[in-house]
Amino acid sequence: MSSAQIEIQLIASLVAIACAIPGTFLVLRKMALITDAISHSILPGIVIGFFITHDLSSPLLIILAAASGVLTVVLVEFIQKTGLVKEDTAIGLVFPALFSIGIILIAQNANDVHLDVDAVLLGELAFAPFDRLYIRGTDVGPKSLWIIGCIVVITLGLLFTFFKELKISTFDTGLAAALGLSPVIMHYGLMTVASITTVGAFDAVGAILVIALMIAPAATAYLLTNDLKKMLRLAVFFGVSSAIIGYWVAHTLDTSISGSMTTVLGLIFLFVYLFAPNKGLFSVLYRQKQQRIEVSLLTFLLHLGNHKEEDERHVKHLNEHINWQKVQSKSVLDLALKNNMITIDNDIVSLTKKGKKFTTKAIDYIISNKNSEIETMKDRFFLFRG
Repeated sequence: MSSAQIEIQLIASLVAIACAIPGTFLVLRKMALITDAISHSILPGIVIGFFITHDLSSPLLIILAAASGVLTVVLVEFIQKTGLVKEDTAIGLVFPALFSIGIILIAQNANDVHLDVDAVLLGELAFAPFDRLYIRGTDVGPKSLWIIGCIVVITLGLLFTFFKELKISTFDTGLAAALGLSPVIMHYGLMTVASITTVGAFDAVGAILVIALMIAPAATAYLLTNDLKKMLRLAVFFGVSSAIIGYWVAHTLDTSISGSMTTVLGLIFLFVYLFAPNKGLFSVLYRQKQQRIEVSLLTFLLHLGNHKEEDERHVKHLNEHINWQKVQSKSVLDLALKNNMITIDNDIVSLTKKGKKFTTKAIDYIISNKNSEIETMKDRFFLFRG
């Protein structure tokens, strides 16, 4: 493995870490789309900073670009608070306008500059190792590595310092205000970090990968845990893993590095979306099927408790009178038998002592309008779920 390959993977991994941290809080705050807006609307800040300094490596570009990103958030919230449009509409109005202003400034003052897809949207990590940083004539590595490294250190420092404040303001702004914290400061601080991270990664990896690394790892982690610290760790893990795997996919297929990393991110999210233990699609579908069978069981037990006639408690009654299909009837009877709720004698179904107790408590909960308690009660009575 060459030094350039190591540097590319290291830069991509640092970008993944830098994006995963603010991205986690953006996902939890339901502000994922704002990342797309910031990644485009920073262009006027970059252009104005270049016109002032005539130096693409000047720190002023990062400062003005971050200010442009924060301005985007301010404008979006201002338009949204008018009540005339929703947040997604406000975002769709603001960032194309700011991005267009940046394009116009370039066209009017630097029309010989070529903005290609690789440079602006996809980025080109393969070129990052060639842009070196020299200190007193000594080569200390790629500029992007140092820029992103500094951003990661600052972001981690802010995270450890203000973790409690960020956590409270993210989940309960009212409580944060009552405790003397300022949700507004936390909000705009987070937006500033997201803007600076976007600017720092923009040159190396491009807008598309920045958006993907900011949102996809956090969204994937969110499907696996409800613990904030664990979610942050998982988001970093998914981001770094996707960056490294994506690089080697691109190396094997001889294609865009950033495009491959974004594709790997999408595939990992799809896999977790389908197979996550609690929030995955298949788990949700299974749980819905389970709940339908349990509701049918509860209905059947209540029916048995209200009828003493044998014809009403006959096995065939499930099909003939309740109009259940044979498959559903068998599933309900099997579940009731497994949980020792019923006995069957000569095809006549009777409630057991446990079944009668369960049915009585279920009726009490329904009458007292505490239907939500039935799930807790089923956990106590059921040895097997549907």
